[in-house]
Amino acid sequence: MIDTAAIMDITNKTEAALGGASAPETDRLKDILARAERLEGISLDEAAALLCLEDPEGLSLLFGAAGRVKEAVFGPRIVLFAPLYLSNYCSNDCLYCGFRHSNEEARRKALSPDEAVGQARILSRTGFKRILLVAGEHDRLSGVDYLVQVAEEIYKNTDIRILHVNCAPISVEDFRRLKSAGYGVYQCFQETYNPLTYSVMHTSARKKDYLFRMGAMDRALEAGFGDVGIGALLGLHDYHYDALATIAHSRHLEEAYGAAAHTISVPRLRPAEGAPLSKAPYPVSDIDFKKIVAVYRLAVPYAGVVISTREPAGIREESLTIGASQVSAGSSTEPGGYGVEKHSTAQFDVSDLRELKEMMAVIAGKGLLPSLCTSCYRSARQGENFLRAASTGVIKDFCTPNAILSLKEYVLDAADGPLAGLLESTISRYLAEVDRPIKEDLVAKLARTEGGERDLHY
Repeated sequence: MIDTAAIMDITNKTEAALGGASAPETDRLKDILARAERLEGISLDEAAALLCLEDPEGLSLLFGAAGRVKEAVFGPRIVLFAPLYLSNYCSNDCLYCGFRHSNEEARRKALSPDEAVGQARILSRTGFKRILLVAGEHDRLSGVDYLVQVAEEIYKNTDIRILHVNCAPISVEDFRRLKSAGYGVYQCFQETYNPLTYSVMHTSARKKDYLFRMGAMDRALEAGFGDVGIGALLGLHDYHYDALATIAHSRHLEEAYGAAAHTISVPRLRPAEGAPLSKAPYPVSDIDFKKIVAVYRLAVPYAGVVISTREPAGIREESLTIGASQVSAGSSTEPGGYGVEKHSTAQFDVSDLRELKEMMAVIAGKGLLPSLCTSCYRSARQGENFLRAASTGVIKDFCTPNAILSLKEYVLDAADGPLAGLLESTISRYLAEVDRPIKEDLVAKLARTEGGERDLHY
């Protein structure tokens, strides 16, 4: 379990790397990027230097290298998922969140397990088979008992294949209960890694405890979660500090547990109804945002770099070619927000309102491979096993065939018209690139899928 000394080590390494950081000269930049493209990783000092880049030529080199590293690790696939917000009741009082306890104008809603099943069914009909459950941090209305029951009901009554969860940090024992309920990834954001800014932004309840929140990932990994997702809410503090501390946090997890962060999310602060902090104290420009995406990819090459619908459509699309590997689509950030008109307070305003089918078309239109795959979570490719497969180049051999199979399901079950034609062309293109002998087996699995079988994977 993480202790104060380990947390201080993350802080000290972050501050030391930033202390003398400056944009690298061209020769040094090319050397850093060349080693990154060989999947040798980069040091914290090098990550800090890359975060200082400002000139267009250097940024172009950075973005190109990050895109190639993503392709080398995961191939052309881009994973799609949806969040399902369960409750906006919260005990905390974060200055930037619509769920905050003191928001007297908030219209509160906590889904019953049956209502959560109904929302999951809507998402499943849309085409999603992986869902991220999100709950406000309230011990009674969205505590462990509730999250366990919701998972059990969704798995029993829908064809959703994997649930991930974003919820309050809890004890090792409670994390074990969540893992036993079938959750795949545990996700929790530190928001900002700067202790002083953290104390200003989080004024009450358990979330005020910086150290307890910093220890959440250690406790989750100790409890058996092979995969955890981290991130900083960009705009609360200087992005150089928070991005670098996120990388340092991932490296602590890898050193301590053999598993780096499975996902790193890249959210920017967005306005939220009833939140006093409507503008970012430390604004992050679009160029800076793209730079952070690229540096995360180079520094933690085997992580899923996640871009949510907080971001506008254009930036999300650009991110697909500079290191991002996962995107949400058709998202609602209010409990019960799918299939009904707005009736409860959302956590934040969504920028990109496009539905799954539209994002499918965008991804395929860029020559990439949309993926609804969930196979790693049922094939023991988690934690150290996933990292081993990714670092040896094996994971890409699974990603492409599994993406093709999940895309075929989507075409048969949810797509029509021009979209179906575009996606069939995408399948044909990438099927032609699959090597034997797996190609013959993949063709057979595609035929079985056309015959009505589902959830075939490697």
